[in-house]
Amino acid sequence: MKNLLMAACCTLAMANGTAYAKPVPLDRIVAVVDKDVVMESELKNRITSVQRQLGSRNINLPPESVLKQQVLEQLILENLQLQLGQRGGVRIDDWALNDAINRIASRNGMTVEQFKKNLESDGMSYANAREEIRREMIINRVRQRQIGERIQISEQEVDNFLKSPEGQASTQTEYRLGHILIATPDNPSPDQVRAAQKQANELSKKLKQGANFAELAATYSKGQNALKGGDLGWRSSDQLPSLFADQAIKMKKGQTSEPVRSPGGFHLFKLLDTRGNEKHMEEQIHVRHILIKPNEIRSELEAQMLARNLYDRIESGEEFSELAKAYSDDPGSALNGGDLNWIAPKTLVPEFQQAMKLTPEKVVSEPFKSPFGWHVLQVLGKRSSDVSDKVRRNKVREVLASRKFEEELQVWLREIRDQSYVEVRL
Repeated sequence: MKNLLMAACCTLAMANGTAYAKPVPLDRIVAVVDKDVVMESELKNRITSVQRQLGSRNINLPPESVLKQQVLEQLILENLQLQLGQRGGVRIDDWALNDAINRIASRNGMTVEQFKKNLESDGMSYANAREEIRREMIINRVRQRQIGERIQISEQEVDNFLKSPEGQASTQTEYRLGHILIATPDNPSPDQVRAAQKQANELSKKLKQGANFAELAATYSKGQNALKGGDLGWRSSDQLPSLFADQAIKMKKGQTSEPVRSPGGFHLFKLLDTRGNEKHMEEQIHVRHILIKPNEIRSELEAQMLARNLYDRIESGEEFSELAKAYSDDPGSALNGGDLNWIAPKTLVPEFQQAMKLTPEKVVSEPFKSPFGWHVLQVLGKRSSDVSDKVRRNKVREVLASRKFEEELQVWLREIRDQSYVEVRL
């Protein structure tokens, strides 16, 4: 019976002619990457995407063979990073992905629905776009983990940057100055000077009464920026003429100058805005505390009762610092009598912030609970501190870290490529 069935199948195949035609592969492997592969369909889709992007920017495409090799190498590196992410437990849940898509749409001035329609008009499905974004987020997290720990910025590097021409330019105050010029001719007569001065004084009076500076500039000024309302744009002091810079430096935002004489006539200035010189004030509180943690031999209730006992002893006159040294479970502050020194509330957990906010100076708080355990605290002082230099130095660290990140990224990508098994099957 089995032989008869086989013969019947062979006869049917020969009769149909195409039943055993040469199979057409739907997809194939173009690269083996460690324990994963890159498929030809992935390569084709990415090439199409790159062609679309370059075409929209009117950039000529490289030869097809070159483009194919470049895109394949990109996919190989991405694959290696995704495998590292998988082994490291990097996951992007749907909530984080949806949030990222919302931000992408918002940056492009679109709603999520408009973003979807825009993708479809470009020939990409929303589902595929979501997975591409998820891949990018995983790769970014892997890079931050792997490269972030390599980057160290020393205080000397920050100092060197601030002393460099680039650093000085980036931290220099810039002024946005409004300007009106009441011009006088070359070699003016006394009457011409008096007439120009009279007009400048009249305009100055109008400005003090609230007249619109830009309108007066457009109507009366002979300066080059008159039709821009006299707005000179953003400039640092060394980019302004000396006469202009001298006025800008001593003016407050929104202030208008008195008429200033020069060989070319009389000038009126208004300081429209400044940037680069902002003061950053931070609320700080000088606080000390005692922390009592529940542990293997102390229950939650016992920890609470001990905190209450210590509070009562302090209220009875015992020294806060001595009790902190003897009982506090915060090793960082216990040796200093519980003193946390001056600290910004925003750096602490909400429960601690709230207790500090409600506790008057020199008063000991009632015991309260945070994720760390039970606390008793005392506020020793409050102040508003200028942290402008700290903010400026942190910005410099961000700049230097970003530069080092790009340098280290290229080194790291070469390392993981060289250390991995890759077989190209193009």
